[in-house]
Amino acid sequence: MTPLLTTTGLSRNFGGLRAVDGVDFSLAAGEIRAIIGPNGAGKTTFVSLICGRIEPTSGRIVFDGEDITSMPAHRRVRRGIAYTFQITSVYARLSAFDNVALAVERRLLDAKGERPSRRALQDGVMEALERTGLADRAGHVAGTLSYGHQRLVEVAMGLALKPRLLILDEPTQGLSDGEIDNFVGLVRDIARDSTVLLIEHNMPVVMVLADRITVLNAGRVLAEGAPEVIRADPAVQDAYLGATSNG
Repeated sequence: MTPLLTTTGLSRNFGGLRAVDGVDFSLAAGEIRAIIGPNGAGKTTFVSLICGRIEPTSGRIVFDGEDITSMPAHRRVRRGIAYTFQITSVYARLSAFDNVALAVERRLLDAKGERPSRRALQDGVMEALERTGLADRAGHVAGTLSYGHQRLVEVAMGLALKPRLLILDEPTQGLSDGEIDNFVGLVRDIARDSTVLLIEHNMPVVMVLADRITVLNAGRVLAEGAPEVIRADPAVQDAYLGATSNG
């Protein structure tokens, strides 16, 4: 089966630093894939290359059979790639509803070439807010919400785009234990319709959610496989898992 996403020899330099170093990567449609690794491993840079926020120094990115290496970020969104940031990027002065409405309007405008009706906009926003457990906070100003709820608003914005690939960067940061449990259920629900790629430091979340895990270290792929394989890999334990278990 043709992968949904592949990268070949993908690299990104920042001056003398090689943040991503020749990464070959393949993601199947419908998969939940986690990317883990120590701080500075190149995880956020790698997914930023996939979504088009930054350009690669070298290498190739193919999405659904199309070379998107030089495609600008807004066109990748139209192709079905949505990305939530490591640091929350909601519009703090707008309500949760209005934040998500921006994403719904963009999707429907791209699809139909005209502004959506009020009913279509309302339905699209509330569907995304309900899926993320935020329907009762629709009217709250985003900047007044807890950091964890702001993260969920951003996830709702991603969902509102109805992406084929949803990239989540540290999505459980700032969530309570109960909210994390709900988030695990949410990602499983999302995976019925979309492929999910997540960067996550919460290893219990990674181990219960991911079909496969890719471990980055110093910009390179250190290991890749099912959760139980990664957990038992001595190189991964030495580079990352041992460090996280010690705080």
